[in-house]
Amino acid sequence: MMRLKKHFLFALWCLAAVPGFAQAGFGEAGNINGQWKFTLGDNMKYREADHDDSSWETVTLPHDWSVRQPLSPSLASCTGYLPGGIGWYRKTIGIPADREGKKQYLYFEGVYNRSEVFVNGQSLGKRPNGYISFGLDITPYVRFGEDNHIAVRVDHSEDADSRWYTGSGIYRNVWLVSANPVHIGQWGVYAYPEVKGRRGQLHTETSVVNETGETVTLKVVNELFSASGNSAGKQDSSIKVAAGSTGKASGIIKVNNPELWSLDTPNLYTLKTTVYRDGKVTDRSEVTTGFRTFTFDADKGFALNGEWMKMKGVCLHHDAGVLGAAVPKEVWASRLSTLKSMGVNAIRTSHNPQSPEFYQVCDEIGLLVLNEAYDEWKHPKRKWKEGWNVGTPGFQGSYDYFEEWAEKDLEDMVRRDRNHMSVFAWSIGNEVDYPNDPYSHPVLDGGKDTGFQQPAFGGYKPDAPDAMELGVIAEKLVAAVKRHDTSRPVTAGLAGVAMSNQTAYPGALDIVGYNYTESKYAEDHEKYPDRVIYGSENGQGLDAWKAVVENEYIFGQFLWTGFDYLGESGRWPSRGFYTGLVDLSGNIKPRGQFRRSLWSDEPFIYAGTYVKGKRDRLSIDAWPLWNYKEGEQVRVVSYTNTEAARLELNGKVVGEVRPYDNKTGIIHWDIPFAPGRLEVVGLEQGKETCRYAVESSSRPYALEIVESPEMMEKGEVAQVRIQVVDENGIPVMLSDEEITCTIEGPATLLGLEAGNNSDMTDYTDNVQRAFHGKLLAYIRPEKKADITVTFSSPWLAPVSRTVTVQ
Repeated sequence: MMRLKKHFLFALWCLAAVPGFAQAGFGEAGNINGQWKFTLGDNMKYREADHDDSSWETVTLPHDWSVRQPLSPSLASCTGYLPGGIGWYRKTIGIPADREGKKQYLYFEGVYNRSEVFVNGQSLGKRPNGYISFGLDITPYVRFGEDNHIAVRVDHSEDADSRWYTGSGIYRNVWLVSANPVHIGQWGVYAYPEVKGRRGQLHTETSVVNETGETVTLKVVNELFSASGNSAGKQDSSIKVAAGSTGKASGIIKVNNPELWSLDTPNLYTLKTTVYRDGKVTDRSEVTTGFRTFTFDADKGFALNGEWMKMKGVCLHHDAGVLGAAVPKEVWASRLSTLKSMGVNAIRTSHNPQSPEFYQVCDEIGLLVLNEAYDEWKHPKRKWKEGWNVGTPGFQGSYDYFEEWAEKDLEDMVRRDRNHMSVFAWSIGNEVDYPNDPYSHPVLDGGKDTGFQQPAFGGYKPDAPDAMELGVIAEKLVAAVKRHDTSRPVTAGLAGVAMSNQTAYPGALDIVGYNYTESKYAEDHEKYPDRVIYGSENGQGLDAWKAVVENEYIFGQFLWTGFDYLGESGRWPSRGFYTGLVDLSGNIKPRGQFRRSLWSDEPFIYAGTYVKGKRDRLSIDAWPLWNYKEGEQVRVVSYTNTEAARLELNGKVVGEVRPYDNKTGIIHWDIPFAPGRLEVVGLEQGKETCRYAVESSSRPYALEIVESPEMMEKGEVAQVRIQVVDENGIPVMLSDEEITCTIEGPATLLGLEAGNNSDMTDYTDNVQRAFHGKLLAYIRPEKKADITVTFSSPWLAPVSRTVTVQ
């Protein structure tokens, strides 16, 4: 094997192992996302160390190859008419000779799916679940001081294996971890708080792995630091760990008057763990933790830190439109902050664990998280190919490896995420009890003897999997969770509550989620008085929310969905599911404004319009448009949390003061159109508290940058938002102009996203049509330098912005 040149070897090692703390939680870790080689296609020769990959595409991780392929009506609607396939990744790294004697690991945050990892041609193992993070010991195959070749085979040839878009490839971060033979275990530090009055206790458990040939005596020191950097407490213990085994040190750090983590004040602490062997540091780790209490009560619902509250939740899939499944932290920060600004206080990860950055953001900004693992268990669900609930479904899925991997995958999810302050519960499944998809039970035939009066989905099917199996599997999965965390409840989202009530499934859960079955709340609360019930998946109608606020024992709901998402598409052309509060480009939709009027604590008002004759009902999907024919009758609807509102046009009252309508949540007026500035004014006791304006626009005249960073770090993804405006700077809502993005300087355009669900063109090139006059560009700088981004369109004035990359 050819020796690496000294300067090249040093550079690669510096890239890979700048001391830090990867999410794996041990050793010295370095991100190795850069300069991977990628190809679509399959050949087992690609695993070999000497394979020539010079013709392969060079990519930066995270990488999702599916979203960068053409959409096609010949592909499955369930995953957004995008392809899967088999792909290979390769990377060459150097590991210095002086690292010999240390353990070396690769840590993958997520590879979708059915991956196999090779180092220097040797297989390290397979991981079929594409959502689970995993680490691999590469030490036996490392050539210290030489080239080392990593190859990853990703098999997503079953491209219609999910009900939503999954993405394909190494779509999360990858780390190289170097550790001493005695080191903290992967995800080996576990901290959970207990608060009583003004006194807090942080319980700590530290798992230490001894990969030497002798018993070692170790000192484990845990020290807690506040956000300001001050020490809040310290605890140490000594343990003996036998050769080739794992030991555990447990302790308690007591803190007087801890600063509690809450939705409004998400106070966080840092737990620093240091392991000493013979007086020398052998490993160290840092985890983010804190203090808070969760209370669940069958009659009163949920309390955070003793404060009873309702969870105003949304369900979220893991894609971000043009970015697919490869979503960086700064994009999650923007998306989650938008949801929180609307009054959202809880997220359900539908229906799989998300990236580590996702939970970090929720910890940092104060959002509760229901962390979910599975959408199917032992048997497959329907996967629609020609459109949602259309045609003949397929049955590819993850069921084929469930029995072998389910408990291991679930345990790894819990161990990885259990230190997050935001996580309040573990969900072991979503709609696995959907009637006749796949399970069945005699209760589905209906009849007085069953108490279920209406046959469901064709009635009982004796040849289908027996629903009684649900309880058996649930009990195993609940036990797997509780092996690693007993500080949180275990739950699931039940779709067939009437059927599941005939089994042991609900009884295996600590809290029970009901999907779209608000009608069962009162009946089941009376029948099962010890059951804690909440809406785990709900429609966006006002009645579903009233079922929460009018019943103290229902602690919240999770709307379907927070954001539009790829997949679960209707008939072509349709990129995905379009019922989100926010579109794929991060713009709040009218229904998001309606929800904001229900959930926001700040005075809020919004106005949307539509032609009265076309839609007489009161809609939650009214866009902020004021461009109609002169004299045309227009319905103006206002979503507000104020007690009353009035309507003004060009400074004159055209709609009398009307009170808030508790039945619809909407105030409305019907007026003839006249151009100008339409304003709705929110009133409390007759005084103005807020107002919202919509203006008539003329023809598109120019492009305007409405959001862009002026300065950023290398590798961060900039989000630049564009608005089409008229000659007076008024947004042109009706514009769908074609916009071109050009970049001067060392940066990559990751894609342009307009949020148009029916536009099936390429979002990854530099040309895209605006939608509702808006467009979002994702740009990743590659070096420290100024970059200039220009947006242009035929007949419109262009706009540029220079960003300094530090």
